[in-house]
Amino acid sequence: MTDGRLLRGERARHAALDAAVVLATESGLEGLSFSQLAERLGVSKSGLFAHWKAKEELQLAAVEHAEARFTEVVVRPALREPRGVRRLWAVHEHRLADIASDELPGGCFFGNAQFEFSARPGPVHDRLAAALRGWHALLERLIGEAIELGELRADTDPRQLSFEINAHGTAAVYESRMLGAREVYQHARTAALVRLRGLSPTPDLLPEA
Repeated sequence: MTDGRLLRGERARHAALDAAVVLATESGLEGLSFSQLAERLGVSKSGLFAHWKAKEELQLAAVEHAEARFTEVVVRPALREPRGVRRLWAVHEHRLADIASDELPGGCFFGNAQFEFSARPGPVHDRLAAALRGWHALLERLIGEAIELGELRADTDPRQLSFEINAHGTAAVYESRMLGAREVYQHARTAALVRLRGLSPTPDLLPEA
């Protein structure tokens, strides 16, 4: 009985966070409220308060949930590719595919939330900044592996290239909502691909630009 209630509670919490991540891309993370979330789920606010006591707790939980989702949808599929430049390319390509999928109305939880909280100090800002640092750390690790394998030039700067790859994806988040989405995604794909092929002694490992 107790285990069953705990399982149902965890399922309800997971469903609520799924909805919270979606809502945050529609109305902003700051606009996320218990009332809005309860209405979307068709439950009472009191049921949500059983999981989070304050709005900031809900926001932080949504960031953590979004990060877990990003790992499942973008990172893990990309890591199935061979180590080196192909794996690095796959991370960027999976990120663009996720943005283009319309699973999240705003295209990217983190792209939107990090813009929103860039000038708002506090725990939510710090948690979003930690997520961004983690993303760059992953990119830099993959770049380092590609250098070690001789699939990127030895003089490649991992931090610089990580910044560039992230910048292409981040630009795709907001430009695809303002301009022609298909063209924007193609630009973001081509820009990263041309850069990687130019840095690689083995460009045939990558698609044609």
